[in-house]
Amino acid sequence: MSKTIAIGLQDFRKIREQNTFYVDKTKLIKEWWESRDDVTLITRPRRFGKTLTMSMIEQFFSIKYSECSQIFEGLYIWSDKEFQKLQGTYPVISLTFSDVKETSYEQMRKKICEIIVDLYNDNDFLLNGDILNDREKEYFRKVSAEMEDYEITIALRRLSGYLFKYYGKKTIILLDEYDTPMQESFVGDYWDEFTAFTRSLFNATFKNNPYLERAIMTGITRISKESIFSDLNNLEIVTTTSSKYDEMFGFTEAEVDVALKEYDLWDRKAEVKRWYDGFTFGEKKELYNPWSIINFLDKKKVGPYWTNTSSNRLVRKVIQEGTKQVKETFETLLLGGSISTAIDEQIIYNQLNLDEGAIWSLLLASGYLKVKGQSIHEGDYGQWKHVYELEITNYEVKVMFHDMVRDWFAYSASNYNEFIRALLQDDLKAMNIYMNRISASTFSYFDTGRKPSESEPERFYHGFVLGLIVELANRYELTSNRESGFGRYDVMLVPKNHEDDAVILEFKVQDMDDERELSDTVQAAIRQINEKNYAASLIQKGIPDNKIRKYGFAFQGKKVLIGSESK
Repeated sequence: MSKTIAIGLQDFRKIREQNTFYVDKTKLIKEWWESRDDVTLITRPRRFGKTLTMSMIEQFFSIKYSECSQIFEGLYIWSDKEFQKLQGTYPVISLTFSDVKETSYEQMRKKICEIIVDLYNDNDFLLNGDILNDREKEYFRKVSAEMEDYEITIALRRLSGYLFKYYGKKTIILLDEYDTPMQESFVGDYWDEFTAFTRSLFNATFKNNPYLERAIMTGITRISKESIFSDLNNLEIVTTTSSKYDEMFGFTEAEVDVALKEYDLWDRKAEVKRWYDGFTFGEKKELYNPWSIINFLDKKKVGPYWTNTSSNRLVRKVIQEGTKQVKETFETLLLGGSISTAIDEQIIYNQLNLDEGAIWSLLLASGYLKVKGQSIHEGDYGQWKHVYELEITNYEVKVMFHDMVRDWFAYSASNYNEFIRALLQDDLKAMNIYMNRISASTFSYFDTGRKPSESEPERFYHGFVLGLIVELANRYELTSNRESGFGRYDVMLVPKNHEDDAVILEFKVQDMDDERELSDTVQAAIRQINEKNYAASLIQKGIPDNKIRKYGFAFQGKKVLIGSESK
């Protein structure tokens, strides 16, 4: 009989004692311990088993679980007699920042302080007897959210010291989802304050801690060393492009095959592979995200399980507010293409508004993009750089991106749908009415966010083009900024059905020096379509001139005027 599927269960002991579905990843314990690394940072996309892995490691090493060795029996790690002797022999401090998502620095700081307070409460047995002296006991009792920064940032180091005095052994420290509050601080605009606090906390805990045996941190991204790890020269970093522990997070294809057979779903293999395969860690390809696989095994139908478990707020923000170049590159991905870009896996959050490469690095680390290929090129000043070819990871992520683009127009969904209908019917009057309504209600959503401006409509209309891709993909092949004739057109819709017209759209911002009226700008746009012969590629495809519609879009702030060659 197949084991019960437990959705969202992240406590290793519960999974084993309740005999629910589990894929053995205990080999990580052996590989990590034998590596002898002081502090290990492992980055993986969310819902890839990081929290369950930390629970597994805690319950293997912690003295608190010394009487629970049976939960490891029958697993890979228990086949090694030497590791059986290690189980339950170390003091362990385990904490998670997964729920630290406050909207202000002060609230974020208090939340982390309360997590540390809970750790002290869990270990209040240390106050018994004479293990701690009076001064240590006084500090122990004073730990609270109201403490000064200099006091709270050394709290984890001091707790590991107290545990050392009690057990006579150095402490293993496990920090899960270390970067969740980092992402929130960037979105909430208190990045500098929070990183200063975190830098002090991490240095005291992981660098200047004589009572630390070893430590593991997990997260989605590798925050730049300059931001929070400036003094940690003992840090082993394992990112999604690293081969170390490549099979220890996520499910391999072989593991998925075993599960599909166990649950009588083998005939759905191709469907599951299309939706959920595609993740790559190091040289290991064909990895699946566990959350979607477990949900599929339970519900027996495909769906966007992994992508629906989070608001994807940061990803939405950096693309939605991104520059023209960001949206054009994203368009290539959305159309099923790949992009080549240099990747710096050190995410500098306060550069996300300035550095396009940082955005694709973020999407790669988060699991939304995968590595298709890579090469090494000589850059400026003789420096060599890794260039990666990236594409959307799988169909589930593509569905998420399509939904994300639709959400951009949620405030004017009816107007957007009416505009699409008017465009298909060549109803110029209706196109103008609905396009201006869309612009008025959604323009600011495509701006920079921090310094909104109505002088750069490129952010809006390139977001608008992405919306066209999503809505018309079944009826048209849509491209933009491609060469045709003697220039590069803005948007071209090539019909998949010969009965439909082809469409060329050209966008222009009004030049007040040369164009007194928006109508002048419209005519300039249409004139450019004709003078540059943008229709050439359509004619080469066999589309007659009378089946090609040409529209000029003129922008003045949020105001839009659309005209056509014949009207």
